[in-house]
Amino acid sequence: MSHTSCTVSIKQLPEKISIGQARLLLRELASDIDVERPCIVFDCSQIIHMDIPTITFLLDCLEVAMKRNGDIKLAAMHEQAKAMLELTGVDRLFEVFDTNADAVKSFHRLVIPAALQVSAQSGTSHRTAENAA
Repeated sequence: MSHTSCTVSIKQLPEKISIGQARLLLRELASDIDVERPCIVFDCSQIIHMDIPTITFLLDCLEVAMKRNGDIKLAAMHEQAKAMLELTGVDRLFEVFDTNADAVKSFHRLVIPAALQVSAQSGTSHRTAENAA
């Protein structure tokens, strides 16, 4: 078992993100997202209406982060913005948290290797060949 280790960046998103702003924001995010295992929390508290350019921006950021084995998490989202993410199906791609602090904590939770998770779920113990002998 190990803990995930990354430096978490919190970025405040503006109320509206136009296509031009999205390009500018991506350039501004370069130092945080162009690293191995980027861990970014987007504070969405100013976004009330989640529109297509904003959703496209979020998806573009998520794609870049995932290519580098990282993740983007959303925090402090208004109900109207959450509803639009659900309507478009994009909510399934992001973890959404009530607060920035909760989102940051989620990056530091304990990671359990898949083999141990399967053993724990099936109720069997995972033994090595040495233990079996």
